[in-house]
Amino acid sequence: MTPHTAVDAHAVDTAGRLRAAGLRVTDSRRAVVAALVERPHASADELFGIVARTVPGTSLQSVYNALGDFVDAGLARRIEPAGRPGLFELRVDDNHHHLICSQCGAVEDVDCVVGAAPCLAPSDAHGYAVQVAEVTFWGVCPACAQAAAPAGEPAVSGASHF
Repeated sequence: MTPHTAVDAHAVDTAGRLRAAGLRVTDSRRAVVAALVERPHASADELFGIVARTVPGTSLQSVYNALGDFVDAGLARRIEPAGRPGLFELRVDDNHHHLICSQCGAVEDVDCVVGAAPCLAPSDAHGYAVQVAEVTFWGVCPACAQAAAPAGEPAVSGASHF
């Protein structure tokens, strides 16, 4: 699988995607998709701020409604990091995970840990047919690590060893 962290704005046929999912094409829905392309891993409030610039008459509720429709139709994915508002993304075509900075909240996509979905198996599935494993890695992003490093010393980078 080729790693990618963003949806190519040029590859997004917004109207076609909405119609294929059985959704009506509206200015606000188009604007929400455009906002998700511009800002993956954004909250509904952040997306509303972007959408309001291009569709001034829209409401926060309209953005929430569009996002709910997108998630239900499989056009978007909602991730719910612990202690944070729900975030939305358009990358739904694979089983990937997320790396979140515990200081600034930056979010990066990381490809599946091992193989295809669900990529991880519980030690005891208790009879469940496991379909997906959602993994969230928490750490400190390079910018926050650099800001916290004493002057003149490089920030520690690389893999953590447990």
